[in-house]
Amino acid sequence: MKETEVHFLPDDKRISVRAGTTLLDAGRRARVNIRTRCDGKAACLMCKVQVHDQSGLAPMNVNERLKLGTLADDGTRLACQARVIGPVQAIVPEDPLKAAIRAQLARQAMDDDLF
Repeated sequence: MKETEVHFLPDDKRISVRAGTTLLDAGRRARVNIRTRCDGKAACLMCKVQVHDQSGLAPMNVNERLKLGTLADDGTRLACQARVIGPVQAIVPEDPLKAAIRAQLARQAMDDDLF
């Protein structure tokens, strides 16, 4: 079976996987943290990633398109449903809790600089 490369940003991790592998499984193999609660069943919608050039992914199945709604038109895919068919680059959003902590630490650092 054909192997192809998946590049995950912002972690800048690359991994070769077999065609047909989901982005979620590729991320797990590359040790990229893609959030999920449903373990890849398209139930939680937490594994959203951005893929600007989708030529390396199989077309969306009906379930994924229905779950994403208008987000599907903006390059958003569900990592558990998006299957790799060629080279692809996926942007994994920052975990919301980590983003909140980072923002709070940045505010505290700015406050400390003022005094």
